[in-house]
Amino acid sequence: MDGSRQRRRGDTRQRIQDVAVELFAEQGYEKTSLREIAERLDVTKAALYYHFKTKEDILISLFQDLTRPMDELIEWGRGQPHTLETKQELLTRYSEALTAAAPLFRFMQENQATIRELSIGESFKDRMLGMLDIIKEPDAALTDQVRCVSALFTMHAGMFALKDMEGDPEDKRKAVLEVAIDLVTRAHAGATESPDESPDESPTESL
Repeated sequence: MDGSRQRRRGDTRQRIQDVAVELFAEQGYEKTSLREIAERLDVTKAALYYHFKTKEDILISLFQDLTRPMDELIEWGRGQPHTLETKQELLTRYSEALTAAAPLFRFMQENQATIRELSIGESFKDRMLGMLDIIKEPDAALTDQVRCVSALFTMHAGMFALKDMEGDPEDKRKAVLEVAIDLVTRAHAGATESPDESPDESPTESL
């Protein structure tokens, strides 16, 4: 019986989160009230308060659900050899995590001021830096560092910018991932080249 009660509690929590994200996306975070969330769910405010006391609590719980797989991914990456295969696998897994959290991530992109006010943005930035440390070589040239940063931003921006573009969502996800992997692959190749083999040397500089 305890297990059944726990599942029902978890289902209600998930429903509250889903409806909250829908309303936040439809009318904005600031304009959405707990009363409206309860009405959309067809529950009393008391039932809602049992799980979340404020809108901020709902948003923070959503963010925690997003960052949990990110933390697991960073922990996994740090325990792997610093190879190109590890970097590619990290990006692949991150792409899947972003897809699973797509509605929330779009909300974060569209409500960055709110995210900053709740200190969520700083925590997310720390995780981005953790992932960057895994896909970037410690002594990478500046251009290769930019490529690695751009790979992560490509995955974020791709999800946001391509959502209204025609095409199969899975095809779009794979296309964004391919570009991100290409950037990291080029950065990895640049880091393993000798100083005399710089690909960024201008043709006029060698004359």
